[in-house]
Amino acid sequence: MPRPLDVLRSLAFYAAFYGGSMLIVPTTVVLLLLGSQRRFRIAVHAWSAWHRLCSRNLLGQHLRIEGELPSGAVLVAVKHESFFEAIDLPQLLPLPVVFAKAELMRIPLWGMAAARYGLVAVEREQGAKTLRRMIAAARELSDNGARPLAIFPEGTRVPHGTCPELKSGFAGLYKLLDLPVVAVAVDSGPLYHRWWKRAGTITYRFSEVIPRGLPRHEAEAQVRAAMNALNAPVGAA
Repeated sequence: MPRPLDVLRSLAFYAAFYGGSMLIVPTTVVLLLLGSQRRFRIAVHAWSAWHRLCSRNLLGQHLRIEGELPSGAVLVAVKHESFFEAIDLPQLLPLPVVFAKAELMRIPLWGMAAARYGLVAVEREQGAKTLRRMIAAARELSDNGARPLAIFPEGTRVPHGTCPELKSGFAGLYKLLDLPVVAVAVDSGPLYHRWWKRAGTITYRFSEVIPRGLPRHEAEAQVRAAMNALNAPVGAA
């Protein structure tokens, strides 16, 4: 049974965050249509910052960040337990280029805004031609390494404590991008991925740099282990 305080906190969060989103999101679309790229990005970051503010002050969810993102071109592999880290990504990373499911990019207006910000569509069927197109788009959007590339290698949200295999597309991106990887563990699931959210601390843990050019099995093993560093793995290989 949910605790009464969790219910009250969650209702306040939903009212504030989604109420604020109804003002911020249309503003981003207007700025996008007007062609103001800089102000459009500011509005996107304001929406993400508003989410973090509501989570902290209304839900009582505080952040702890362990480690740091290195400078230079890097591929950031993020654990995905809830919508928290997806919405928070523009706050966590400096103007990230994000690999996202192609279905999201087909949402009217949202998809156009996402593409303008710097999301790269990931198709379910990743043939060689599709993968090369993704690599070319990511390199162009990254501004020669000035923007980090971010991916959720498990492909979708997974329950806390589980350690699924990485999607096969990650190995292809790792090889063709030829970039070092930093894995990010996150434990948002128990607090955020529920209707009645709970107060507590959500931790991001950045791994040490995983070098480029490793054999596929070694790279995947290191990334998978680092992404699940905050879990009590269930069914891990």
